[in-house]
Amino acid sequence: MSRKCEKTKPTVDFSDDYPVFTPAMKREYLILVPDMLPWHFDLLTEVIREEGYMIEVLHNEGRQVIDEGLKHVHNDTCYPALCVIGQYLDALKSGKYDVNKTAVLITQTGGGCRASNYLSLIRKALKAEFPQVPVLSLNFAGLEKGNGLQLTAGVLLRFAYAIFYGDLIMSCFNQTKPYERRAGDSDAARERCVCALRNALHGRTFKKFKRNVKMILDTFAAVPVLDEKKVKVGIVGEIYVKYSPLGNSHLEEFLLSENCEPVVPALMDFILYCVVNNLNDVKLYGGRNAATPLFRIAYHWLYRKQKKLNRITLAHGRYAPMHDFEHLRKCADAVIHQGVKMGEGWLIPAEMAALAETGAENIVCAQPFGCLPNHIAGKGAVRVLKEKYERMNIVPVDYDPSATKVNQENRIKLMLATARENFKQENE
Repeated sequence: MSRKCEKTKPTVDFSDDYPVFTPAMKREYLILVPDMLPWHFDLLTEVIREEGYMIEVLHNEGRQVIDEGLKHVHNDTCYPALCVIGQYLDALKSGKYDVNKTAVLITQTGGGCRASNYLSLIRKALKAEFPQVPVLSLNFAGLEKGNGLQLTAGVLLRFAYAIFYGDLIMSCFNQTKPYERRAGDSDAARERCVCALRNALHGRTFKKFKRNVKMILDTFAAVPVLDEKKVKVGIVGEIYVKYSPLGNSHLEEFLLSENCEPVVPALMDFILYCVVNNLNDVKLYGGRNAATPLFRIAYHWLYRKQKKLNRITLAHGRYAPMHDFEHLRKCADAVIHQGVKMGEGWLIPAEMAALAETGAENIVCAQPFGCLPNHIAGKGAVRVLKEKYERMNIVPVDYDPSATKVNQENRIKLMLATARENFKQENE
């Protein structure tokens, strides 16, 4: 869905010295999205297109992307911000897009983290090179109003279903790909699932959730696989580098090339984490407001759907279900207080504990360099976790512009050497 550059005058409105995306631009502007969620954006962007927006996920990579980001973002600020801004600028300079009819979109959680400054960082970079390009914010924390997508309750509902489906596809793929008899069968199964679910999301067939879940499970279960066991490696950490192939140097692909099974926790766990933190704040500090009942309703609805998804997966029998979020909360309570919510906070040690309990005690904790909340909640909890799970094998890996892929992979290989030795002893 790319557009060639055209010599047209920008037609955007400016407010507080930056361009504002108005409803009138909806059918004229192409919205660019950074490649953050490769398992989920295929479906989430389909929901947005159904609302009449034109949207494209960026897949540009390479050192030139990082260098573009470094021109405008300090190395110590936030590596994910640097990657996102680098992707935007590299794409806008590529000549593929009409920069006078292009906008960019960023998601934000609004937590106590430098990620809450993404809007200002992106606008500062664009003002220097493409001042006519608007920045849209997709957030539910009131960070910015009047300059984002128009989201109805129906759209939010379809977002939730798209995330559940994306989580299940990711989980089934990672449990199938390492064992496939014919190379490419798992990728083909993924494509079939995505195509079918795009139609389902268009049709708004929410009542067919159970049928769609079974379709995903059956599609991957039909892939011929080898009868063998492999080392399982969990991936936890900051939300961007945890999922983004640009941010984590294609970590999942690397683990597959090392003959391992990647285990990546569900995105819905992070969504539930963000929702329940609002409820925890009221419990810990008071200050109930009009949004509190809405957060409570959202939490209970999402959690019930997650439980239903896991029940269907367990009954199917072929694939291990994803983590139960209430169990994650109990795992966190054994290690760290749920009031520790900066960045990914208590969710990181909770996921590491849950992974260890389900046979994935070898873990890569992916962190952006200088991300203090995640270093504290991630690295800081390692000692306590190792006391609780003796065979836990954790390697924290920093991702930043100066870290080479070779060094990152060598650190992971050292962890894998221990993992393989433990695996050999367990299976002798």
